[in-house]
Amino acid sequence: MSVPRRRIETDVMKLLMSDYDVTLVNDSMQEFYIIFKGPKDTPFAGGEWKIHVELPEQYPYRSPSIGFVNKIFHPNIDELSGSVCLDVINQTWSPMFDLLNIFESFMPQLLRYPNPTDPLNGEAAALLMRDSAAYETKVKEYVLRYANKKMAKKAKKAKDSKKIVSGAADNAANVSDDELSSDGEISGDDSDISSLHSYGSHSDDALPAGRMSE
Repeated sequence: MSVPRRRIETDVMKLLMSDYDVTLVNDSMQEFYIIFKGPKDTPFAGGEWKIHVELPEQYPYRSPSIGFVNKIFHPNIDELSGSVCLDVINQTWSPMFDLLNIFESFMPQLLRYPNPTDPLNGEAAALLMRDSAAYETKVKEYVLRYANKKMAKKAKKAKDSKKIVSGAADNAANVSDDELSSDGEISGDDSDISSLHSYGSHSDDALPAGRMSE
């Protein structure tokens, strides 16, 4: 079994065995939905979002694609497509990261520390910079209107949009295409990749969305 296939199965099984609500698409481990809950002590608290996840054949050397299905009001999340602007997925992804890192560390941090200077939702970014209290009020309105448990379960991808993605599926995580063999494996010794490594817990020190500590 190739390293990418082994990691896909291992990482998805870790999600399935966790407390997250995960639904595979057509029993495929490369596409699924996960219910993500807003972090406590934020205006997103109490909200639940269905997130669409697709894993490329070269995962974990290439980043997953993720997107919100039901609406969320956030400067770094496109309200219509659900796409997410997050550097750790789009640009600085590493094979050391796994799926639990995304939902336990990266996504909660994105909601806690939005970055209005690099927006996908210009209205949310402008409101946050102009009036943070009004921004929090609107976030809570969206939570009540679009992100209750029932809405999250029923949410569906928009038919007229392209597949909901945020990860750069073409981002090779510092691995060029000519280093990947035809079955997705990296040429050379892969012993340092075959075992899982956790990104580790983050402190509560504020970091701008998309800017993760190295």
